[in-house]
Amino acid sequence: MDVEERRGARVGTVSGLALLAGGTAVAAVAGGTHSIFATVLLGMLAVGMGHALLMEIRRQARRRTLGGWAAKDTINTVLLASWATGALTATLLAVAPAMVRAVGALLSLGYAVSCAYFVRERRRAIISPATDVASAPIESA
Repeated sequence: MDVEERRGARVGTVSGLALLAGGTAVAAVAGGTHSIFATVLLGMLAVGMGHALLMEIRRQARRRTLGGWAAKDTINTVLLASWATGALTATLLAVAPAMVRAVGALLSLGYAVSCAYFVRERRRAIISPATDVASAPIESA
């Protein structure tokens, strides 16, 4: 059963989660004197934040609004595309170990896919007809 989304569009949540997930992933491999436990823990934290980012992108993209595509949607799209470009640029220009460059390339790909996913899902939500809550069938538990 779908529950009506009452919160409006947000910008800081998507962008903040994207940067936190990326920063944690880089910290997991950027090394120094990390123990294997710390590396694995940071990696798991990065995966968890990546999942939270995906859920927030899905929530933002699938929300129902009367006005269609909003300025905040454009900002989210531009920020995700900027993080993809920034990660790719930093990966190509960085003098860093191969593992850090690999994570940077994966982050760039992940941000680009997230941006495309957000745009696709947002357009689908805008185009699809809104279901009327009063006329929707009631699911029995």
